[in-house]
Amino acid sequence: DPQTGRSKISSLPTRTVARACSFATSVRISGGGVNIILNNPRKRNALSLAMLKSLRHDLLHDIESKELRVIIISAEGPVFSAGHDLKELTSEEETEHHVEVFTTCAEVMTLLQKLPVPVIAKVNGLATAAGCQLVASCDLAVASEKSKFATPGVNVGLFCSTPAVAVGRSLPRKVALEMLFTGEPISAHDALLHGLLSKVVPEEKLEEETMKMARKICETSRSVVALGKAVFYKQMAQDLTEAYRMTSQVMVDNLALKDGQEGIEAFIQKRKPVWLHTENGTSQWLQGK
Repeated sequence: DPQTGRSKISSLPTRTVARACSFATSVRISGGGVNIILNNPRKRNALSLAMLKSLRHDLLHDIESKELRVIIISAEGPVFSAGHDLKELTSEEETEHHVEVFTTCAEVMTLLQKLPVPVIAKVNGLATAAGCQLVASCDLAVASEKSKFATPGVNVGLFCSTPAVAVGRSLPRKVALEMLFTGEPISAHDALLHGLLSKVVPEEKLEEETMKMARKICETSRSVVALGKAVFYKQMAQDLTEAYRMTSQVMVDNLALKDGQEGIEAFIQKRKPVWLHTENGTSQWLQGK
């Protein structure tokens, strides 16, 4: 809602509209995906506390549904997100409010990687500070050629320490630190080169390319993707030996999944797999994702 600065949900091609709530308009999925739209362009889609809570709510809406296979986060207007609403961070607000803003933001950013479905950032414009953090925190990111990315907090006396967590894990250290120390933006092509983005496309092809990626994900088994995503992030934090030890067991558990066997049988029989999307036998990897 442009008046409240809260996000709204729209679906990939779909048929059924679900409930409306005070934070967002939710649309149930029949095509397998949901698009969460940052919808306060007049305030440059600032990640205000209300916007962050709305985003968290929308990310968790219907998350257990087997029909949900992918989430896209996009934005209205020329700015994807300018980051936190600085008016919420003045001395007029109490410290408790500042704590809530940054705690809620951290919860949302970490939630993205814990969700059982891939999250794609669809960027068509400027993403700065916590907005850049949001892009870096998504599993995948597609951006138009005109998009730019920056962590300019240092220029207003508030170093982008929390955005640095996600940006520093997506970009090489010296590239991330140049962004953090100077506040200068990098182009979409440089962001792609250094690993912040998955793909850069002409603006007129942004929708098409994002949807192509989303539809490809929707063709796969939700349970297999959920297992793979959870384990990917776990093994990235481990040393090489431990990562191989864990993922070797995961491969065995993946084979025990109904969809694991269905996929192999379908390949051998030269037919399309019929996925059941059941997660039996993977709970140990998915718990505490």
